[in-house]
Amino acid sequence: MLALLLFVSFIILIFLGIPIAFSLGISSLFYLFMADISLSIIPQRMFGGLNSFVLLCIPGFILAGNLMNAGGITEKIIEFTNNVVGHIRGGLGLANVGSSMGFAGISGTALADTASIGSVLIPAMKKQGYDADFSAAVTSSSSTIGPIIPPSLPLIIVGTLASVSIGDLFLAGAIPGLILGIGLMIAVYIISVKRNYPKGEKQKLSVIGKSFIDAFWALMMTVVILYGILGGYFTPTEASIVAVVYALIVGLFVYRGLKVSAIPSILLSSMKSTASIMILVGLANLFGWILVSEKIPQLVAEGILSISDNKVVVILLIILLLLFVGTFMETIAALVILFPVLLPVAQTVGMDPVHFGVVMVLGLIIGLSTPPVGVCLFVASSIGKVSVGKTSIALIPFLSVSIIVLLLVAFIPQLTLYLPSLLD
Repeated sequence: MLALLLFVSFIILIFLGIPIAFSLGISSLFYLFMADISLSIIPQRMFGGLNSFVLLCIPGFILAGNLMNAGGITEKIIEFTNNVVGHIRGGLGLANVGSSMGFAGISGTALADTASIGSVLIPAMKKQGYDADFSAAVTSSSSTIGPIIPPSLPLIIVGTLASVSIGDLFLAGAIPGLILGIGLMIAVYIISVKRNYPKGEKQKLSVIGKSFIDAFWALMMTVVILYGILGGYFTPTEASIVAVVYALIVGLFVYRGLKVSAIPSILLSSMKSTASIMILVGLANLFGWILVSEKIPQLVAEGILSISDNKVVVILLIILLLLFVGTFMETIAALVILFPVLLPVAQTVGMDPVHFGVVMVLGLIIGLSTPPVGVCLFVASSIGKVSVGKTSIALIPFLSVSIIVLLLVAFIPQLTLYLPSLLD
């Protein structure tokens, strides 16, 4: 009964527009009062959720991404991808997706991708004759590539929860991220041909080469991070600090777009982002502890397995749950709460923790582009000055592609496990 009250209060708070972190905290507080449990459990469980060395890499990667973005790398990545694919029908839309794939290795977050790339490309696409809702939909859907291609903040959370290698998870997300990007590009091209969207001029190899050199140092950040972690030169936490130093050097001395005077404001912005994530993780851990104490994981496992113990059916049920939860809950909060609940179910049907981690992140981030609380959807619609309703309709083909990719990743384990297996 108390568990039901916990869920009901949480859902009511969400639909009242209260931020996810506070909804988790208030509903947990309500439960503790009703269950007559000492409130001292709140700081204990919050600290327990945050007391992880691996989580220290989150502020580092956030700061590195902000430094690189302030250094002008967004425009260089967009210029390079546009030079490569801009001559194809719907070239700016293709460049939008390609830029998201390149930017994913820098920010690791979908919202940063939407805001940075969208602010440049959505107005440019509208100016060239693309429909506003299409421009916003492409930006919103392609930004979900960010949390899959390394470095990825959600995959770092998964590694912490499952006690598995962050390096393996980063590698595991690479192929699904590429497949998702290619799938979205195909959808953009088909729609662009049907609507006769414009195409640019084909660029000379010298122009493409120059733009690649300009974008090279930005794209190399992913290589540096992965090589360092997988080569055993530094831990994920140390990698985040290396990324910060790299971003400072590239921004100040290579691109020279980063101003020393801007660093304090970038630090402050990164601190705010880090604080919001850490509060979310801490309160989600408290919420998760309550679920465990109420034996919700066992009930969920028994409920799913009572429907069927067939592997295909179980995976489909998990995917449906992830897609549903992703529509109204922030990705990191959902991971902290649901991953410990669903992992035993996934392992029962033979899913590897690394494989399941990527499936879970991919399933949840699709919700970032869907109502009612899809933050990427809202940001893209705001930049495009188009209603959320119109953008949601324009998103349907791209969401269909994302779900197809999710099913492929879920049912073909080698798409995620092949690269990590090369290190064994």
